[in-house]
Amino acid sequence: MLTGDMLRRSADRFPEKPAILWEGSSLSYRDLDASANRLANALIADGMPKGGKVGIICRNRTEYAIAFFGCARSGAVIVNVSVLYAPEELQYVLNKADIELLFYEDVFEEKVAAVRDHLPKLRATVRIGGDGGEDAFRAYFADAPDTPPNVAIDEDDAFCMTYTGGTTGRPKGVLCSHRNRVITAHTVMVEEAIDERDVVGIVTPMFHVAALNIMFQPAILAGATCTLLSKWSVEGFTAMAKATGMTAAFMVPTQVSMTVSDPAFDPADFAPWRKLSFAGAPMPDWVQAEMMKRLPDVRMTQIYGQSEMGVLTALRPWYLPEKLGSVGRQAYNVDVAVIDGAGRPVKAGEIGEIVSRGENVMIEYYDEPEQTAAFWKHGWAHTGDLGTIDADGFITLVDRSKDMIISGGENIYPKEIENAIYEHDGVAECAVFGIPDDKWGEVPAAYVLLHAEAVVSEEELVAHCAERLARFKRPRLVKFVTDFPKTPIGKIQKNILKEEYWKGREKQI
Repeated sequence: MLTGDMLRRSADRFPEKPAILWEGSSLSYRDLDASANRLANALIADGMPKGGKVGIICRNRTEYAIAFFGCARSGAVIVNVSVLYAPEELQYVLNKADIELLFYEDVFEEKVAAVRDHLPKLRATVRIGGDGGEDAFRAYFADAPDTPPNVAIDEDDAFCMTYTGGTTGRPKGVLCSHRNRVITAHTVMVEEAIDERDVVGIVTPMFHVAALNIMFQPAILAGATCTLLSKWSVEGFTAMAKATGMTAAFMVPTQVSMTVSDPAFDPADFAPWRKLSFAGAPMPDWVQAEMMKRLPDVRMTQIYGQSEMGVLTALRPWYLPEKLGSVGRQAYNVDVAVIDGAGRPVKAGEIGEIVSRGENVMIEYYDEPEQTAAFWKHGWAHTGDLGTIDADGFITLVDRSKDMIISGGENIYPKEIENAIYEHDGVAECAVFGIPDDKWGEVPAAYVLLHAEAVVSEEELVAHCAERLARFKRPRLVKFVTDFPKTPIGKIQKNILKEEYWKGREKQI
């Protein structure tokens, strides 16, 4: 099965049904299918070779869906570019990815103009949207035929690339095949129970795999309707959900927290909502409890995965509360294990690295042979995440291997300290990481965001941790903050928090 087949088959089944809803507009499956064919034919006629790189920098809107499937059917590789990049980062990624053609939304005109002359491989740019009725994107393929393009594509051909590494170092291009992403689409459709009756909210950025592969592709595969939100806000999300009758959504915990904490929250606005999946960061217990209290008909599924491997585990609602705290068991259609340094499966309760293998795993880090080689060991693709597995196969994350703190020869896992801090009623969010210490090498530091009305002192929070953790694990520094730097899917960027402490030292941040 190819990526373009997901759309074709749903268009055959539901030709007149809305495939995409966006800001009051509607595009049927028949018209999305035809537009994707036109764009594919236009790319081929424009000389885009098979495997050529087409970049897109755009918020969630109808044109993104057309570009996604049009590139898939042309044999080109679509490179999903973060809208958050500063010009220097944008220039790096577009050059590193060998972009030949760039689709960009008009709101990013200034950013693209700043780097255009520094992209030697870029042949052309095509603007999406604009004032005065101008639509260069649709004009680009308006005269192309809507028949399936004449190009031979194999399931193992490269299809898409996203850039990862938002929490550490320079971003790396995760190059995936049609087969990789089709496998993930099927996995998610099963684990999140998406079907043709659903109206699926796409509320995280489509340049990230969380939106593209965890909700958008599975929704199209199932023949559901996708409703797109261009810019996150509780007000915008509420209005979209109410207007479209949204039944399912993937959200990051921060978005859920903001929604249930909104003073204007009204359960009637979300009456049809039944399915919520989340990932990217821990969901604080208070947020889950508030969600279940305010919207008891919504069933929550936690998923865990990576850009490189798609979805790896799922925790379905019927496993709660017994398995609360885990990220679930091996998901449908994938292989997952927890292994030790020699590649052997760990015993129940022992800490090891979470690994996967199979057709869900990426082709490579694009043009990064050393990093690609390091990604594979003992026949498994390595996540870099440490965890335990119980006798029933449920995996609990311990931490990122690179985030582990070694203090006086003792291993300290920041997530364990974060879990203890979250047990304090005044804490909304927190991040724990290692900072240098002349005596112990490094010691734990905690950055904490309190609930709006909470008053908590550093001494109180350290004492709270001391009641729950060994003495050497207690935070030696507590800093109260009003916000955290985060990736597009809600992961706190600890590398940014660490930077001021480790500048000029050897610790990898």
